[in-house]
Amino acid sequence: MHKLTYQSILVGLLFLASVCFSTETFAFSGAAEKEVVVEKGPHNGRMLRQDGFAIELSIFETGVPPEFRVWATKDGETLAPESIDLNVKLTRLGGVVDDINFKPENDYLRGDMVIYEPHSFLVTVSAKHQGQSYRWEYENFEGRTQIADKVADAMGIETEIAGPATLHQTIEVYGVLKWPPGAQRQLKARFDGEVRKVHVELGARVEKGQTLLTIESNESLSPYSIRSPLSGVVTGLFASEGEQANEQTLIEVTATDSLIAELAVFPSDRTKVKLNAPVELSVNSLSTPIKSVIDSSLPQTRSDQAKVYRVKVDNTELGLSEGQFVTAQIEVNTLEVQLAVKRTGLQAFRDFTVVYAKVGEQYEVRMLELGEQDAEWIEVLGGLEPGTEYVTENSFIIKADIEKSGASHDH
Repeated sequence: MHKLTYQSILVGLLFLASVCFSTETFAFSGAAEKEVVVEKGPHNGRMLRQDGFAIELSIFETGVPPEFRVWATKDGETLAPESIDLNVKLTRLGGVVDDINFKPENDYLRGDMVIYEPHSFLVTVSAKHQGQSYRWEYENFEGRTQIADKVADAMGIETEIAGPATLHQTIEVYGVLKWPPGAQRQLKARFDGEVRKVHVELGARVEKGQTLLTIESNESLSPYSIRSPLSGVVTGLFASEGEQANEQTLIEVTATDSLIAELAVFPSDRTKVKLNAPVELSVNSLSTPIKSVIDSSLPQTRSDQAKVYRVKVDNTELGLSEGQFVTAQIEVNTLEVQLAVKRTGLQAFRDFTVVYAKVGEQYEVRMLELGEQDAEWIEVLGGLEPGTEYVTENSFIIKADIEKSGASHDH
C-alpha cells in the first residue's frame, strides 16, 4: 500500500511538471535515451577499435578491489602488454578526474588505481603502439539522472550538505503511568457522626483547604468540616448526606499535576540505562512526545526480570491519567561523528545503501559505508565526501527516474 502511494504521487507530480514547465525547464532523466550496443571481448570487457588496433578494457574485481585490466591486439594478433603505452582518465560528476596509468602483468596491462564506486564517469582512453597514437572517449554512466531545479522544487526534493552530526542512540521500552506516592489521599471522619453536607461531586476539581464534607459529631452534636489536604480532583466519593461516618473512607482526592512513568527495562539493556538519561515518552492521546529524564529506579526486579525505571511527568496541562500505556525512547549513548547523513535520504541501489549527490541539476548515487546510527542520522565511514550536497527528502523520486532510464552497471 505504501509503495503504491509513492508511485501514485510520482505519476501525479510528473504530470503536473509536464504541464507547468517548458521543455527547456523539464530536463528530466539525464541518461541517454538510446541504448548503445557495446561490443564485449573474451574477458567481458569493452572493445575499443581503431585502424586495426584494438584493446579490451575490463574492470576486474574478482578477489581484489575493482581495477582496470587491458588486453591489446593488432589486426587480430595478440600484442605483448609491454609494447603498449596506455592511460585512462575517468571524469566523474563534479569534475574529479581519476588519472590511471598501466604496467604490464602476465598477458595484460594492469591499472594502478582502484576504480571506486559508483562506476559512473566519462572515459577517455589514450594508447600508443609502435609510434601510433589512438584515442577513444565514451560515457559510462550509472545511477545518474538530471532534473531541473524548478521541477525538483515542485516535487519537494530537498537537499542538505553532508557534515558532522551528533548521534543520540536510544533503546525503546514500554511502561505505564502511575500517580506518584502521596498524590492520592483517602479522607475519614475525625469523630463518628452524621454526614450533614456533601459540598463536592465526583470528578470535581478542588483546591487545598476547600471544604469537602460537613460532619455533625455524635458526642458533641457540633459540626466540623473535612477539608482537602491538597489541590486536585475528587476521584472517589463514598458518603451521602444522612449517613453515619465511622472509620470508613468518605472521600478520595488525587493531585493530578504530576505522574510517574514506570518503564520496564529488561536485562539485555539494563547496563545501558543511567540515571538522568534523557527520555522521550509517547502516549497515544498526545501528538507530541514528552521530554523528561530518568529520575530513579526501584531496587527490586519484577517477576519477568525487568527492572523498573521511573520518569517524572509534568501533567499540569496534558490531562493524562494513571493506567495509560507509554512507549519510551531512553538515550543510552551520545556520539559526535565527523560525517553523517539523514536516514530519510537513504535508498537501495543494487547491493548498496546509497544517497543521491546533487551537482548542479544532476543527481548520482553515492555508495555508502555505514557506521553508528540513531533515529535521525547514520554515520558515513566511506563513499561520500564531506561537504557533498545530497538529497534528504523524496529521494525515491530520484531512484524511480534512474530505474526508468535503465542505467546499468556496465563495465
